[in-house]
Amino acid sequence: MVFQLDQKVPPSAQSDQIDSTEIFDERESNVRSYSRSFPAIFSHARGACLYDTSGDRYIDFLAGAGAMNFGHNHEAIKAALIDYIVEDGLPHGLDLHTRAKSEFLSAFVTRVLQPRGLDYKVQFTGPTGTNAVEAALKIARRATGRSEIFAFMGGYHGDSLGSLAATANRDHRRAAGVALDNVTFMPFPAGAMAEIDTLAYLRSVLMDSHSGIDLPAGIIVETVQAEGGVNVAPLEWLRELRGICDDYGVILIVDEVQTGVGRTGPYFSFERSGIVPDIVVVSKSISGSGQPMALTLMRPELDLWEPGEHTGTFRGNQLAFVTGTVAIDLFFSERLEAKTTENAKRIEGFLRSEILPLDRRLEMRGLGMLWGIDTATIDPTGAIARAIGRRSFQNGLIVERVGRNDTVLKILPPLIIEPKILDEGLGILASATKAVLRP
Repeated sequence: MVFQLDQKVPPSAQSDQIDSTEIFDERESNVRSYSRSFPAIFSHARGACLYDTSGDRYIDFLAGAGAMNFGHNHEAIKAALIDYIVEDGLPHGLDLHTRAKSEFLSAFVTRVLQPRGLDYKVQFTGPTGTNAVEAALKIARRATGRSEIFAFMGGYHGDSLGSLAATANRDHRRAAGVALDNVTFMPFPAGAMAEIDTLAYLRSVLMDSHSGIDLPAGIIVETVQAEGGVNVAPLEWLRELRGICDDYGVILIVDEVQTGVGRTGPYFSFERSGIVPDIVVVSKSISGSGQPMALTLMRPELDLWEPGEHTGTFRGNQLAFVTGTVAIDLFFSERLEAKTTENAKRIEGFLRSEILPLDRRLEMRGLGMLWGIDTATIDPTGAIARAIGRRSFQNGLIVERVGRNDTVLKILPPLIIEPKILDEGLGILASATKAVLRP
């Protein structure tokens, strides 16, 4: 798929321009966040680019926080969606049997699960990642009869109360307004904890009858902590974690909400380690179109639900089924795993040659098409990263900040991004970094 590289959208697409943020400032809740970092009024999107109401183009290194792996308005996805609507396809289906769901399930099982030797039941939860996490935590507790969950420092799993209890970010946790119980945080092998044997500590806690910590029902982990600062779990660490869960009868839950659907190369990020989780949580790019959709995948013996026990009005997004089926085909037909691997080398090479030399204190981390430039050693407050992000946006690049104090610039472009646009976006980031560090 080839997308145009125009700096502006055609004038005909710019009708009814809105050039004031007044309505948002007056009426939208203070909770909004991305619009504060990227203060434009966007109206159109194509491929790896967004356009504002003036027609100015922005290269998208945010990708809907990982929801747009297949880019914006991919022609094949868009065509399938339009056809479904024109043909009066069911717009809403709860958990009814529908043609759209059948086609998605068949494609997901035969093209994604079976070739990887994965035998999972598929639960369609409410349409957000946090709801799929809630379901996973409930399943682990039901299956084991235990209530405690282990999560990891730096992890992010959502903002509803159950998933929030497993989210490490103090600011997010504070917003709950109630105690967030039954989750114990273990060290993740990143940052200050990178030099210690974090799993030796975890195992010692489980072994010690006087540790004061109960045996958990499940352990939830991200193979790459995206929101936590792009912290990549080592392969052997993941394998040992799987072994610990086996030794103690603990359910291993892998959160693939942001890292799945090809983001790190393979369809699932855990594939690189060779482990098989007991439960997998998938959302964001599973629909391929930005349509909300979330899945909780579980070993068949863990499917202990009573009918309707975990429910939700929008757990059967028919439009997401339609576009998700096309996205599964595109992942293979457009060779996205191979392209992501090629682009990973391209990104890493650029960061090493063009950005890291700007200051020896800069650090880079990443995998596939998920990379971070960490400025914490230069400025732990996040002010430098914020300045780089602001200057990048002024020059036509949308790049998010994550990690502790938002010191990490996260590179997260759509997987379909063309090399020319990827290079241009990286160049903008390098120029912004140089301007801030060497004014």
